[in-house]
Amino acid sequence: MLSSTSPLHSHATSFGRFLSNMIPLLLDVASNYDLMNDLMSGGLHRLWKDRLVSMLNPFPGMKHLDVAGGTGDVAFRILDGISSIKRRANQDPINDHLQEETQIHVCDINPNMLNVGRKRAIERGLGEDKSLIWVEGDAEALSFEDNTMDGYTIAFGIRNVTHIEKVLAEAYRVLKHGGRFLCLELSHVEVPVFKELYDYYSFSVIPAVGELVAGDRDSYQYLVESIRRFPPQEKFASMIADAGFQKVEYENLVGGVVAIHSEVGVTEKGIPTIHGVVG
Repeated sequence: MLSSTSPLHSHATSFGRFLSNMIPLLLDVASNYDLMNDLMSGGLHRLWKDRLVSMLNPFPGMKHLDVAGGTGDVAFRILDGISSIKRRANQDPINDHLQEETQIHVCDINPNMLNVGRKRAIERGLGEDKSLIWVEGDAEALSFEDNTMDGYTIAFGIRNVTHIEKVLAEAYRVLKHGGRFLCLELSHVEVPVFKELYDYYSFSVIPAVGELVAGDRDSYQYLVESIRRFPPQEKFASMIADAGFQKVEYENLVGGVVAIHSEVGVTEKGIPTIHGVVG
């Protein structure tokens, strides 16, 4: 049992308060997701997601799981990458077969976000694409079998779960040997001058934007505070390694405003962790 003073208990309790504030907001603004992200990041979230998918290096025929990705932002990019490979292969019949086998599972606990994703898929002409599979599910208790996924991504989602360690354990469980784990998340700025500017923007501008667009300053204030409580880059890398992943690395973007943590490939499960981190 967790003690009332343990970090995990504190995270779970804090998240409970966050969830009660944020769920109504998330349900209300799901359709304005891009607008909010563009306003809060200056549009940079699009480039960050592009970088995430380029590091994934998607390929035809892959089985991939994108968690907390209900609106399809990451899934569509993965499919675009696979389609690009197919075009470069000049419509090779072998690649056509692999394209049919490609499965991108989009898992999200919020049905409203999934509805937005399905609508966007239709708008993109992907409404009947069997490669896209929309799943309502919990990142802490995935419905997928062990060793079934070639890749696992989670973008701006793991900070909002109750138990980070459970999400990481589930990611490790569903990935095949040689599978790829990538996590894009808001993180910690370390450069002193930039940190001061970022703190001002976070605590003054973002809540004001939340009040203007969503009519809810308090929830966005709490959102900013949750970023500060999320483990720093090195600590989070250690948590990933503790889940069983090997050769964990991270890349800071915009001075650490966001970071991409990755594992270069699950080799043999069950052997001692080798933890390598690069800044």
